[in-house]
Amino acid sequence: MIKREIYLDKIIPLINDPLVKVITGMRRVGKSTFLLLIQKELKDRGVSDNHIININFESMKTDELKNSTVLYEFISSKIKDDLTYYIFLDEIQEVENFEKVINSLNVDYKVDIYITGSNSKMLSGELSTYLTGRYFSLNIYPLSYQEIFNYYNSSESVDKDKLLLDYIRSGGLPAVYRFNNQQDIINGYLNDMYSSILLKDIVNRHNIRDIDLLQRFLKFIFNNIGQIFSANSITKFLKSEGRKLSKETIYNYIEACKDAYLIHGVNRYNVKGKQLLKTREKYFINDLGLRNIYFDNESDIGQSLENIVYLELLRRGYTVYVGEIDDLEIDFIAVKNNERLYFQVAYLLADKKVIDREFGSLEIVGDNFPKYVISMDKVNIERNGIKQINIIDFLLEE
Repeated sequence: MIKREIYLDKIIPLINDPLVKVITGMRRVGKSTFLLLIQKELKDRGVSDNHIININFESMKTDELKNSTVLYEFISSKIKDDLTYYIFLDEIQEVENFEKVINSLNVDYKVDIYITGSNSKMLSGELSTYLTGRYFSLNIYPLSYQEIFNYYNSSESVDKDKLLLDYIRSGGLPAVYRFNNQQDIINGYLNDMYSSILLKDIVNRHNIRDIDLLQRFLKFIFNNIGQIFSANSITKFLKSEGRKLSKETIYNYIEACKDAYLIHGVNRYNVKGKQLLKTREKYFINDLGLRNIYFDNESDIGQSLENIVYLELLRRGYTVYVGEIDDLEIDFIAVKNNERLYFQVAYLLADKKVIDREFGSLEIVGDNFPKYVISMDKVNIERNGIKQINIIDFLLEE
């Protein structure tokens, strides 16, 4: 198991805290393994196995427990004394009315509860109503470049550049790194994963009937990651393929895909007007490996690097926007507490024209917050206080 320290550091201080820990993320990003890591921590602290209740609702063995009353009675039957019981419920959204179970257990017993789900709407419905102010939420992303580097570097010397290209091609789903760069096997796994997300978390959950149309829509989104999106552009694309899709359905599809953590939408922010713009978002994919099923990430390396930087900023706890200043664009504005960072992302700063373009939009920002240009260049460039960082150095910094 790869130790997900960036997440464990947030959860371990909350062990034995009455807050319900709600762990969300896309299917197969490692939520189940993360629960096992927490359980290992508990056992290292001396907690006995019979005080740990672990149920995975993706297993057919648990089908009868998907009834909320049956689940509550089953867990209650396992609680034998007044010591704390640690309850782990994996993919809890499979249980109808699971919110009532969580609330009742929290009220009736001395428990420490951890639940996972593959649906971002888990916290916007009944659960948030029942647990207002009594839960802690944590979203888990695919493996970062640093996590993969640390995993390999613990046992062998790692070629950082090759690892980056593997990461661009294969993404960060943990299972991919069991296959020792056997690309055919990786592609097959990713294709199966994508089908599972599509059917279980999008089609079935949102009652989508036209699967072919949804797939065409998603291919358009995948092909245009990091590009300004408009409903008109996708309408024209589908029309060229002999298909029609209303704007209402387009936005329903977007929300369904965001709910499943398959894609992320990024709002634009007008720097001079200090105003959030609600139209023409950009979209990024949660794992580049899934995009590589249909498109060559290495050929689209500029888009791929931008996607990697975006996800890394999310992992580090930033709220991220696309910047707009005059008629220029800033790839990312990253905000956390009183901190603000500006980023441009490029493949290579190959000539003066590219350098002027990447540094130029940052140079007209009127504040003194740090500004960076991230690229694959090995030689660092600095201009008017704006620093260039090699992307591997950026991804490996603490």
